[in-house]
Amino acid sequence: MSERVFNDDTVPMLAQGYRFQWEPAQNCNVLLYPEGMVKLNGGAGEILKLISEKQQTVAEHIAELKVAFNGADLAEDVYRFLDEAYGNDWLRK
Repeated sequence: MSERVFNDDTVPMLAQGYRFQWEPAQNCNVLLYPEGMVKLNGGAGEILKLISEKQQTVAEHIAELKVAFNGADLAEDVYRFLDEAYGNDWLRK
């Protein structure tokens, strides 16, 4: 398994040029950038919403998501998404 880009103490942020928002026409959260738009699924939207609204650590984001989703253990899914988003240049640390 490769090493994670983010850890519990990392504070992820949207990369420069990206903006997160709800898009009524798409009926979903999206990530806008100069060349286009990424339509996000529900889980990705929830994670990026927290990142765009709050400057806090990954552990704090995971704790909030756990409460929001009835105690579900989402840590691995969150880390997998963060690594993918970083690889797509959506996030920086």
